[in-house]
Amino acid sequence: MMRSKTQLSSINIKLVLLCAFFLLLLIFIFITNNPSSSSSSSQSQQTPQIQRSTSSSSSSEPTKDGDDQEPEPPACPTLLPLKQTCNKTPPSLAHTLVHYATSNITPQQTLKEISVSLRVLKRKSPCNFLVFGLGHDSLMWAALNHGGRTVFLEEDKSWIEQIKAKQPTLESYHVVYDTKVTQADALMEIGAGDQDCKTVSDPRFSKCQLSLKGFPSEIYDVEWDLIMVDAPTGYFDGAPGRMTAIYTAGLMARNRENGETDVFVHDVDRQVEDKFSKAFLCEGYLIEQVGRIRHFTIPSHRTRLGRPFCP
Repeated sequence: MMRSKTQLSSINIKLVLLCAFFLLLLIFIFITNNPSSSSSSSQSQQTPQIQRSTSSSSSSEPTKDGDDQEPEPPACPTLLPLKQTCNKTPPSLAHTLVHYATSNITPQQTLKEISVSLRVLKRKSPCNFLVFGLGHDSLMWAALNHGGRTVFLEEDKSWIEQIKAKQPTLESYHVVYDTKVTQADALMEIGAGDQDCKTVSDPRFSKCQLSLKGFPSEIYDVEWDLIMVDAPTGYFDGAPGRMTAIYTAGLMARNRENGETDVFVHDVDRQVEDKFSKAFLCEGYLIEQVGRIRHFTIPSHRTRLGRPFCP
C-alpha cells in the first residue's frame, strides 16, 4: 500500500505541472493576440504632438464600463503651406502691355496674319528675328520674341528717331534702297536670267544685282531664324519696293550654315510681293498663306551641295 500511495502522488504532481504549463501557454497566447493594454502607451508616444494635446484629457478618463479608452488612430501629418514666389513681369513685356492698352493705334497686320508668325515664334523663341520695317507693330514683335534678339531695318531715318524717342529699347538700323517700284519688271528679268542670282553666297559678296550689300556688317553675320519682309514702302511707283528685300531675305536663309529659316512676306496682294516671293523664296518652300501674308520655310543650301535654288 505504501508503494501505491507514492506512485499516486507522483502522478498528481506531473498532472499539476502539465496543467500549469498549458495555463501559462494560454495566458501567453492571449497576451500576444490582445496587445491593447501593453501597446496603448507606445501608441500614445507615437501619436503626433498635436493629437496628444487635444486628446490627453479624454484618453486618461475611464469609460462607463471601467476600461481605458483606446487611443484614436494617428492623424495625417499636416502639409505646410507652399512657399509663394513672386516673379516680376519683364520690363519689356510690361511696357508693351501698357503701350497697346493705352493706344488707339493697332498693328498693320490682322489677327489672323499675326497668328501665322506667332505660331513659329512660340516654337522657336527666344531666337534671332530680323524685320524689314519699323512700325506700330515693332514693339509687339520684340515682346513676342522675349529673351531673343529682334532687329528692325528701316528706310526712313526721321521715323526711326520718332520711334526711338517713344521706344528706346528697340534695336533698329537705317538702310538705303536704290530701287523703284517701276524697275520691278526689269529686276525680275535679271533675277531669272542671271546665273549669279542663283548662286548661294554671303549677300555682301554676291554678284547678283538684287542682293542688298549696304546693311551693317552684324546683320550679315547673324543666322536669322525668322525674317519678316514688311518693308520698304511699295504702294506707289516712286517707292523703293520690296524686290531686293525679298531676294536678300531668301539668300540669307539659304546661306546659313545649317537648319532652316522661316521667311514671311506681307502685302502679297500686290504684284511685286506676289511675283518676287514666288520666284525667289520659291513656291516649293511655301508653307501657307493667310490673308496678305505668306510663310516660307527655306533650308540651308550649305549642308547639301548642288541643291537647286528652288525645289
